[in-house]
Amino acid sequence: MPDTLQSTVDRQRQYIAGGTMSLNRAITPSKLFVRAKGAYLYDADGNEYIDYHAGFAPYLFGHGDAEVDEAVIAMIRSGASLIGAGTMPWEAEVAELLVECVPGIEQLQLTSTGSEAVGYALRLARAHTGRDVVVVMQGGYNGCFDYVSYNLMDPRSFVEDHREGEEYPLSVTTAGVPKVIDQTVRAIEFNDLAAAEKVLAKGDVAAIILEPILQNIGIVKPQPGYLEGLRALCDKYGTVLIFDEVKTGFRHALGGYQALSGVTPDLCTFGKAVANGYPMGVVGGRREIMGLCAHPDPKKRVSVAGTYNGHPVNVAAALACLTRLKTREAEVYGGLERLGARLEAGLKSIFEKRNYPTTIVRQGSAFAVYFMDHAPVNWRDVVMNNDMERDIAYRRALIDNGVFHFPVVTKQGSISLAHTDADIDRTIEITEKVVNSLA
Repeated sequence: MPDTLQSTVDRQRQYIAGGTMSLNRAITPSKLFVRAKGAYLYDADGNEYIDYHAGFAPYLFGHGDAEVDEAVIAMIRSGASLIGAGTMPWEAEVAELLVECVPGIEQLQLTSTGSEAVGYALRLARAHTGRDVVVVMQGGYNGCFDYVSYNLMDPRSFVEDHREGEEYPLSVTTAGVPKVIDQTVRAIEFNDLAAAEKVLAKGDVAAIILEPILQNIGIVKPQPGYLEGLRALCDKYGTVLIFDEVKTGFRHALGGYQALSGVTPDLCTFGKAVANGYPMGVVGGRREIMGLCAHPDPKKRVSVAGTYNGHPVNVAAALACLTRLKTREAEVYGGLERLGARLEAGLKSIFEKRNYPTTIVRQGSAFAVYFMDHAPVNWRDVVMNNDMERDIAYRRALIDNGVFHFPVVTKQGSISLAHTDADIDRTIEITEKVVNSLA
């Protein structure tokens, strides 16, 4: 008997703690998806959806991309395996390609996830500086472990009295984080250089970590001079600047968002689009810092270890992605920009006719619709001005009509090269229908 949504939910609740294998995936209404291909998702009832969630954004080429999957199959058939000793030729190949492509990487290590990459970046920064404190951004997401589980998307009641130039009180996002870790974390607002300087001036900050565009809460761009200002402050106070490019990474440019901004961090992390849905993270940066992985003094040496780091299947996928991006850079990013602009123009045309404020913000193939009258500059701006109820209603209505956006406020939409002009035009048609029903 084929699974139904209810039978699967019942089994999940019985056997899976929390009901889903990553608690961030839980959605209302629940859906039982059974396959995906290109720009489409399919559920157990046979419904088809144009997908703009893209598995939290790794699918730059779409689900089940033939070139990527064929590279993986070829690697398996070659006899490559998880050896667990020494090094393998594909590790050197992908490392060399990443160093060649990304301005801020002189040396690197591969991991299986972005969260692991961030964890090692913070460890490296602490070892390099001899300091313990890490600064995170309100509304930013840097993975699932203790040191970054703070001030994720706090409610209006928490942020409404916050003043520019000040740090936030800490707001832990999960039970089980030792209170002692509070002593090593500080939280500030994105785009607030005054707050950054006030915290860094204390002299105990090992690293400041941020998504150079806050893509956990849609598309919140850095204000002119902000990233440059952080670079100058980190240089002034001896702090390691870490760009978490797990989302921005190869979705926006072959060299990451750092290549577009012209600001080079000390360390950076990547994931998602680097392997088009196969599990891989990257931590890399200045040779001086990454070199601590092989420091001759054991007390100064930084351990980076993982059984699946450099797994041949994942590396094959990454090599296929990076090679394609490098050899067809203009074609890939030009195509994504054209599709993004087409969708943005269509959405703007629809919402300009409405009697409620709406702003579309886009960076290449990533976009967000905010139900507010301006592009937000930080999370407080979003939570104070975005119509959260309309945001959720809009997303759920789109899903009901065959367009899948993750049904949580402000989550970004992601376009892939598998989307066609017809998909974009159909999305615009469905969106107009949905917006008319909401009005």
